[in-house]
Amino acid sequence: MPQAHVQETGHGGAGPERTGSGARRLADRWRGPGIWRRGLVIAILAVVLGLLMLLHGQIPNRVGNLGSLAETFLPWFGLLVPVLLVLALWRRSATALIAVVLPAIAWLNLFGGLLTDKSGSGGNFTVISHNVNAENPDPAATARSVAAAGADVVALEELKPEAAPVYERTLAASYPYHSVQGTVGIWSKHPITDARPVDIKMGWTRALRATVGTPQGPVGVYVAHLPSVRVKFNAGFTAGQRDNSAAALGRAIAGEQLKKVVLLGDLNGTMNDRSLAPVTSQLRSAQGAAGDGFGFSWPASLPMARIDQIMVRGMDPVEAWTLPDTGSDHLPVAARVKL
Repeated sequence: MPQAHVQETGHGGAGPERTGSGARRLADRWRGPGIWRRGLVIAILAVVLGLLMLLHGQIPNRVGNLGSLAETFLPWFGLLVPVLLVLALWRRSATALIAVVLPAIAWLNLFGGLLTDKSGSGGNFTVISHNVNAENPDPAATARSVAAAGADVVALEELKPEAAPVYERTLAASYPYHSVQGTVGIWSKHPITDARPVDIKMGWTRALRATVGTPQGPVGVYVAHLPSVRVKFNAGFTAGQRDNSAAALGRAIAGEQLKKVVLLGDLNGTMNDRSLAPVTSQLRSAQGAAGDGFGFSWPASLPMARIDQIMVRGMDPVEAWTLPDTGSDHLPVAARVKL
């Protein structure tokens, strides 16, 4: 009987076989005791990074204020997590992959809440704080930009004596009430009373306190510009004067008699910086409670930290945001609250 012979060409199973072989080769590379021995240096770096974020409060400030320096830029530590993850995958290290989980969880625990938009609706009192920059080449344009936002109260810091009249003239139409004390000022759509300097131990006036008479009752408004900090090779994070001023400002706020209080200003530090605890422990951050994202405000050209703050007591933040560049080296920050 004739028989039909079929020639096997091998085409039918070659593709799946190659795919299977590739998958098996990839799996083989991740098998064996080597995956636990490789990447130990990466794993150690991941653990150290995670511990730095979890225990940042234990980094000592006695040497160059290293703790405050780390806390100022703490959100940026998260950028190292994907780098370590890529390195762990490249080394095919299970040990490193597991270790990278620690800094990822630590970062999410600290800042995960800032990744969502917490802004709400309503609110009846809007405030703006802006360090206008003493070297601002066009203060009138900056003032017009701030006024266009339509806030109830505007606080300006770093006012040069020769520039202050420019801000006063430009803002007069929108804000009939104002007070300038030293290098800080407040402009309001509501009457201002009891405006006076606040001594923050600098030798000249960089803080004020005023009562703003809103339709919902009086609000104690503080405007402050704490001393600048510097990172020096031979001295580290030089923040001693800033810290002393923060303590003095904290004492002034602690003695405030009004129940509703708002602090506006350039504090030259973030909410994570422990040295600002005399202030931050008494007040609630509008950005943290009702902001969208980190709200970085400095430097304006490439914001890397939020050192301009709006903090409140006795009122509920509804929304917080940053405004567009006005020509200063800081971005204005704004918040709407419910009195």
